Amino acid sequence: MDEAKEFMRRVLVLKFKAETTPDHVERLIKDYSNLIILIESLKTWNMMLHEGFTHVFELTFEDTEGIAAYMVHPAHLEFHERAWPHVEKIVVIDYKPTSLHT
Repeated sequence: MDEAKEFMRRVLVLKFKAETTPDHVERLIKDYSNLIILIESLKTWNMMLHEGFTHVFELTFEDTEGIAAYMVHPAHLEFHERAWPHVEKIVVIDYKPTSLHT
């Protein structure tokens, strides 16, 4: 990705439902990570764990139009349909990273 180009980040903080088995969570995460192959505007995908929630995902897009394309992409919609019943709570934050100049 070109360093000078503006890009957007999306952070998803979520908690899977307690009744969702670890194997099923692992399958959902693998399927989610595969979206980077299927959706051109999705440039990076990272996962972290954070206290209080079960997973934190950070995605990078080319621009705001890239997020819009991701939201309606058939692969994302299909994944969302399968994953949503297993999500207990979620927070989504979109932001444009800025550099601080001193």
